[in-house]
Amino acid sequence: MAYSSSTRDFVALSDLHPNLARPNVIGVVIGKTDVRGFPDRKNIGSERYTFSFTIRDSPTCFINVNSWGREDYIRSLSESFRVGDCVTIENPLVQSKEAEREEKFNPVTPSCYKLLLSENHSVVKTSSCYEMDTKLLSLLHLPVKDPQDYYSLGDIIANGQSLDGRILNVLAAVMSVGEPKYFMTSDKRKGQRCEIKLYDETEMSFPIVCWDNESIQLAQSWIPRETVIFASDVRINFDKFRNCMTATVISKTIITTNPETAEANVLFSFIKESAQSGALHDKMEEQSKGSINLETVVDIYTVEQLKEKALQSEGKLEPVYGIIYGYISTLDIDDNASKVIRNRCSICRFIVNEMSNTCTFCSDVSSYSKSTFSSFDILIDLTDHTGTLYSCYLSDCVAEETLGCTVTLSPSWRTGLKVNVLSCKLADPREASQSLLGK
Repeated sequence: MAYSSSTRDFVALSDLHPNLARPNVIGVVIGKTDVRGFPDRKNIGSERYTFSFTIRDSPTCFINVNSWGREDYIRSLSESFRVGDCVTIENPLVQSKEAEREEKFNPVTPSCYKLLLSENHSVVKTSSCYEMDTKLLSLLHLPVKDPQDYYSLGDIIANGQSLDGRILNVLAAVMSVGEPKYFMTSDKRKGQRCEIKLYDETEMSFPIVCWDNESIQLAQSWIPRETVIFASDVRINFDKFRNCMTATVISKTIITTNPETAEANVLFSFIKESAQSGALHDKMEEQSKGSINLETVVDIYTVEQLKEKALQSEGKLEPVYGIIYGYISTLDIDDNASKVIRNRCSICRFIVNEMSNTCTFCSDVSSYSKSTFSSFDILIDLTDHTGTLYSCYLSDCVAEETLGCTVTLSPSWRTGLKVNVLSCKLADPREASQSLLGK
């Protein structure tokens, strides 16, 4: 098959071969990597830049496109389109691919070839959706792998460390999308990280981490509790620090948002029914103390040691968990009620919009969108013999258990150290005294 427009004909990706003279192709971008620089062997001291993307023009055919060149050219080209855009490529070089070597780091494609872009000879243009065949845009919702070939989140957890390092496909709904975090690497390069929590019929909170800007931008478009994704070729790892399984988006990964498959439709139905029945709230309430298993928290810190630990971990994004033997030195519950009590959604338990008193995550779930409940959200100071941790968060169920009662704007951070209280109970005197003596 071939697509055509008023000005040119496009060769179907399935018909490409190296002998074609000045071919033009068209497709929708289904995957894209960040720009990277590498030392230029021909010009010592300088760098060459590259990025790659994957385009698709039919349900059965998609192909990888690679581009190398000067930094200005590569960055400008990369910034000219995103995943989901339709692009036309004029005069790419069609080259046979070395599947075993290249697909170790790039998406697996059905094509025997890859396309190479030349700054001097090739042209990439974005095309208006109105100029494109609607069939191209519909391809964005077709997974690149067999829609039945995936692991449920429960399967991944059940298999545990036996899956560490494996590359798998995952079908799941989006529970929450974290804020992107930016940092500087040891070699002075800018880095970023974003964690998304997934859920399905078998598991309510499973982390998938994005380390590249392209996938982070895509994730920011997902609506929690409304979006389903099919993530092909994500890496599964066992996180020793958090004692849980995680998924990571890698250069091979292609994510299909809201896939149009029978399996995804079952998951969409689960999302809707869980929200309407309140089952989602019940399951989330069980995990309201956080995803960390408190039984695994055994490290004991003084306030001074915890501050030092936080300084040593600066730039790293994983939290520090530990036990402190101290006392609550500030518990300001006599202030204005609006400062210690917040309304939460009765379905997902997230804090609701103060102005509208509705949950932005569950606003489409009929009458439940207006169902809220009051919850503690208190800032406290924790003190021991070495110092004080100011503005620690004592919230929701943990606050109710600590205070022994239910509820009849949290300020912004004052320092770079944020402390969440996961449990607050009277300490055993012997344990506390041994801790103070350093035993």
